[in-house]
Amino acid sequence: MEYMAESTDRSPGHILCCECGVPISPNPANICVACLRSKVDISQGIPKQVSISFCKQCQRYFQPPGTWIQCALESRELLALCLKKIKAPLSKVRLVDAGFVWTEPHSKRLKVKLTIQKEVMNGAILQQVFVVDYVVQSQMCGDCHRVEAKDFWKAVIQVRQKTLHKKTFYYLEQLILKYGMHQNTLRIKEIHDGLDFYYSSKQHAQKMVEFLQCTVPCRYKASQRLISQDIHSNTYNYKSTFSVEIVPICKDNVVCLSPKLAQSLGNMNQICVCIRVTSAIHLIDPNTLQVADIDGSTFWSHPFNSLCHPKQLEEFIVMECSIVRDIKRAAGAGMISKKHTLGEVWVQKTSEMNTDKQYFCRTHLGHLLNPGDLVLGFDLANCNLNDEHVNKMNSDRVPDVVLIKKSYDRTKRQRCRNWKLKELARERENMDTDDERQYQDFLEDLEEDEAIRKNVNIYRDSAIPVESDTDDEGAPRISLAEMLEDLHISQDATGEEGASMLT
Repeated sequence: MEYMAESTDRSPGHILCCECGVPISPNPANICVACLRSKVDISQGIPKQVSISFCKQCQRYFQPPGTWIQCALESRELLALCLKKIKAPLSKVRLVDAGFVWTEPHSKRLKVKLTIQKEVMNGAILQQVFVVDYVVQSQMCGDCHRVEAKDFWKAVIQVRQKTLHKKTFYYLEQLILKYGMHQNTLRIKEIHDGLDFYYSSKQHAQKMVEFLQCTVPCRYKASQRLISQDIHSNTYNYKSTFSVEIVPICKDNVVCLSPKLAQSLGNMNQICVCIRVTSAIHLIDPNTLQVADIDGSTFWSHPFNSLCHPKQLEEFIVMECSIVRDIKRAAGAGMISKKHTLGEVWVQKTSEMNTDKQYFCRTHLGHLLNPGDLVLGFDLANCNLNDEHVNKMNSDRVPDVVLIKKSYDRTKRQRCRNWKLKELARERENMDTDDERQYQDFLEDLEEDEAIRKNVNIYRDSAIPVESDTDDEGAPRISLAEMLEDLHISQDATGEEGASMLT
């Protein structure tokens, strides 16, 4: 007798679908997938078309209940926002996968492909794939409404400087542009002695005040005015005002320090020249090349004023110039400038060339001056100085002439200037005719001072050809390596990730 070996390969049994009679593998519902889908729709209750709000002005999407967020096309943030719009119906099913279906960027349509699962008859799990169409509707956000109104603001910063020159404001404008501190402003208004910044929230204004304190020596006062209140909800509506005062000292000003302040700075002379104003006031003693930095708190504790205003600058011609090699330093003297050279010069006013009257002085411009050069300076000997510290000084310690900077042909410098700066979009009123001259002075300061130039974004002007870094007269120029290309980036219409929603 022989025994037949049982086959180890067993094929699963099949049953007939109770609806259509098609052989299927056994499942808890005993129904084929086609019949099960015809009887049960697990996507029922999930909307297939949803609207989403988009602000064209600020390129932001609305996220209920009251938030506007920035999202790029086909980004994870935008996908999360779309899924939140149908969060309640999706809670009844299991979300397996979600992704965008490509659409034209200007079509105002967003399509999201969803894969969901749900348990149906007798424990059977059914999976379904479908597409939800999102219609992008234009709606202006509250912030843009306030910007368009132009009269609605919650906080204002009033920046003031009591000087006749706007060099510090021009420098501050470039810093604001470089770090993008103007993006949250509703509008910027320029008046005679300063700027006004309007904001929709007090937090943005406080951030701007902190930025000003870090970039220029200043002080501020804050106040607020009650506009309205709701006694039932205990809410108040205030308008805040920040009054920022910048120190009244600009570059190339001649100042007279108090004896106590001059002693605390290393026994330097009281008559000094301001060579730069950044986050502090940078002074240099033209007699000894001693330098000192004065911050805002020190200035307000020991205030001093400019002895002469820029319109009192006179042109001198250098008759004789010699370099001082041995500089005698007093006990406790401060740091000496390495970028300047001490020189002793004889100068004569160009308006007094028919006379033989000459002036002797020491200057920190010894490395720049040669006999025959033109130089700008202040004539303190024939000037009426109304300053309390100068009146108490010995007349022998007050120099006859203080030289400020070497003079070049301004017309030629403007013609050969192959770079430009950007400006803030602001409202102007009651502007002086002297503003253009002051702006040209600031551009010349950028060419002459590398320390100020490194904090400013300088763009190449393609309309003017590139020349050498210095012209025939030796006037300083900005090199091409320090310039940026002025790019104009257009909107991307390819629909790739990071593109903006075109309208």
